[in-house]
Amino acid sequence: MTTQSANPDLYFSTARKLRAKFDAREISSVEATRVMLDRVSTLEPILNSFITVTPERAIADAEAADQRLQGSGQETTALTGVPVMVKDNFSTEGVETTAASKILKGYVPPYDGTAVSNLKEAGAVILGKGNLDEFAMGSSNETSAFGPVRNPWDRERVPGGSSGGASAAVAAGEVFVAFGSDTGGSIRQPAALCGVVGMKPTYGLVSRFGLLAFGSSLDQIGPLTRSVADCADSLNIISSHDHRDSTSVAAPFDDFAVDIDKGVSGMNIGVPKEYLVDGIEPGVRAAFEESLKTLEDQGAKISETSLPLTDHALAVYYIIAPSEASANLSRYDGVKYGLGELNASTSAQATEAARGAGFGDEVKRRIFLGTYALSAGYYDAFYKKAQQVRTLIRREFNEAFQQFDALVTPTSPSTAFKIGDKVDDPFQMYMNDVCTIPVNIAGLPSISVPGGMSDGLPVGLQFIGPQFGDTAVIRAAAAYERATIWHQNHPLI
Repeated sequence: MTTQSANPDLYFSTARKLRAKFDAREISSVEATRVMLDRVSTLEPILNSFITVTPERAIADAEAADQRLQGSGQETTALTGVPVMVKDNFSTEGVETTAASKILKGYVPPYDGTAVSNLKEAGAVILGKGNLDEFAMGSSNETSAFGPVRNPWDRERVPGGSSGGASAAVAAGEVFVAFGSDTGGSIRQPAALCGVVGMKPTYGLVSRFGLLAFGSSLDQIGPLTRSVADCADSLNIISSHDHRDSTSVAAPFDDFAVDIDKGVSGMNIGVPKEYLVDGIEPGVRAAFEESLKTLEDQGAKISETSLPLTDHALAVYYIIAPSEASANLSRYDGVKYGLGELNASTSAQATEAARGAGFGDEVKRRIFLGTYALSAGYYDAFYKKAQQVRTLIRREFNEAFQQFDALVTPTSPSTAFKIGDKVDDPFQMYMNDVCTIPVNIAGLPSISVPGGMSDGLPVGLQFIGPQFGDTAVIRAAAAYERATIWHQNHPLI
């Protein structure tokens, strides 16, 4: 489906190109924001990318950004005046934050999370809050209490998850940059299925303060963009040391784009054979093999390697993540905020009723799994053993990076699948993250870039780096992007 547009080139511009237009006085932030809000109004009945749109706030922020851009004395940044989205599990002062769950209906945070504060300080224009799988638990954006997001490449297909609203909005030209969270692939997998760039930074580089927690040792905030350069610029803004997050580290980079133009010539890039799983689609495999040739043509040295513990990563993840979720979600009792059941005679009955009505099936499933794994008599057999294997997985990655500058894999074993195809089969749904989950377990940086097409649908290519090797994966991804045309493809919507 196509829609008529007064400014189609603007919809699919990069943030860097838009900033250049601001500097050249070709367009103002207010004008760009109004265009994008009109776009959102047109497409939302089709895509359902947003849970909440905040047009009045956005216009006010755009007016303030124009003052900065016109030399008011405030420093400008790469995102000053640029319309963006944040996922609806980011705390936003004065704006309802639901994590796509009924249990948080009506919850309006009194504060901004650190990533949101950094965006506001940078002058970014936040158009609203992105749809997601409930509490970020899912790989298709079908578990949202607000309905599924539809992939702009094919409205009968999922956009991936859990940051499905963010990936669909960037792909469809509703925003220039979106910010999501990645616990087991929730930025990179939807980026792959929607044909955009998505990055999970090294764990600890972006503060999790204000992010509604799923798995605290796994969650990380990152950007979804239309170019690798925009990704680096966005990371420069949201990365900061924060004393309110005990896992936050002092940013080791002045500029994530420092090596972006160096190319891959001379880089040793490994191809872990375990990531080419049996269930990988033929079109995805073919695109991946073609991508390896492209990297070799650019001067990279490509070698096969083995990470045998990869086969255990999925099992480890689905013990650790639900365990942490069961602890984190215990705070949602339907009383302190959000959904309340006032007809119960006791507080225990009120909590039980609120959780029964407020949590969706997938969230309940993971709470049950996590509670079981942490229960007396099973803790050592499940959770403790999973943490031990996690240590071995980290060690295996560390050994691989003694030999390689980066690793390259498919991002997802499949392209976007039909809505409803896997929602009743948790195992098949969980397998969608088989290529992304090991990165979260080890706390490593990873980026997905458009890596080809298969039957008219985007395919993602994933680069993985060592801890604090964020500039290395950005360097490799940017070189691949320059050598290919896939990032120039956009859905006809």
